Amino acid sequence: MPKRKIRDLTDAEDAAIQRGIDADPDTVEITEEMMARMRPAAEAKPEIVAAYRTRGPQKAPTKQLVSLRLDQEVLERFRAKGPGWQRLINDALRRAVGL
Repeated sequence: MPKRKIRDLTDAEDAAIQRGIDADPDTVEITEEMMARMRPAAEAKPEIVAAYRTRGPQKAPTKQLVSLRLDQEVLERFRAKGPGWQRLINDALRRAVGL
């Protein structure tokens, strides 16, 4: 999957977004003091972060976690394809062994 390029906003688009922000009564401009008080989510609410860090048990475990060393060029080629690149490596290996 090719990466999408982010284009620069036009002045009109930027102004429209800013008007929307200004019109929202729930929008708050973050001050330096607020920034200084901020903490990482894992520190502030570790129980919430922990709940989302694990995938849970697989319904039908069919794959095995392994460590594998690959040539840099091979890895870059697969990663360039975007999300799901690990599955693509699995598919290529399945084809290579005739599955």
